[in-house]
Amino acid sequence: METIFAARREFEVYDLSQRLSNRTTAFEPNPHHIEYLHGALGVERSERRWGLGAEYWPDGQAMNVETVTLSTHSGTHVDAPIHYGPPKGDPMTIDRVPLRWCIGDGVRLDMRHKRAGEGIHRADVEAELRRLRYSLKPYDIVLVMTGTDKHFEEPGYDQMHPGLRRDATEFLIDAGVRLIGIDAWGLDRPFEVMVREAREGNKDQLWESHVLGRTKPYCQIERLCNLDTIPVPYGFTVIALPVVLEGASAGWARVVAIVWR
Repeated sequence: METIFAARREFEVYDLSQRLSNRTTAFEPNPHHIEYLHGALGVERSERRWGLGAEYWPDGQAMNVETVTLSTHSGTHVDAPIHYGPPKGDPMTIDRVPLRWCIGDGVRLDMRHKRAGEGIHRADVEAELRRLRYSLKPYDIVLVMTGTDKHFEEPGYDQMHPGLRRDATEFLIDAGVRLIGIDAWGLDRPFEVMVREAREGNKDQLWESHVLGRTKPYCQIERLCNLDTIPVPYGFTVIALPVVLEGASAGWARVVAIVWR
């Protein structure tokens, strides 16, 4: 959290983004790798590329650079409607998502009582809104707090969360919400749960909240962190601006919550 003064108005900034590192590469569903070209490697690169060895650099050290190999769905990211499959109409890729969707009033729904693999239904969302005495309005950004981010550096974290069922997601979209976030690997229930139920004959529940976005376009933020640090359940501003990648289904984002004083 940082306190900043701007235009004589003070506010606090809460970082809701995951720190991506090589520590989790071995067990990530979408593996990534960060190569650090620092110190002697930076000089080696400089000499190889430009013929400039250590003697050309102050203290014999060239500039640092990293090369990152990852999926657009690695780390904290925003999914675009095109991610959910063939749309009914013009496909919306991440570079076409309206910025209006990505900045708005935030409301945090506490679903930490839900166990891994359980569904979060419309009734759960409505009960939490009643508890908060909050009424949704268009362009609100809803953040679903499950507490799963506390396990992001543990193998199997992608199977530890509850997920939104279709009726809950549709309820939010119909209320005018266009961006839904969750502090878990995915917005739907864990993949192993959905696969088991699909093999038992219930195909309709497979990625049901994602697939809903084919007919009712919306975006979702996956792998948020630190939702519990926001001191209020609403009355704050969320900024979730994805990196602009042409034709992509998602973009990495530095997501923050701003609490105004």
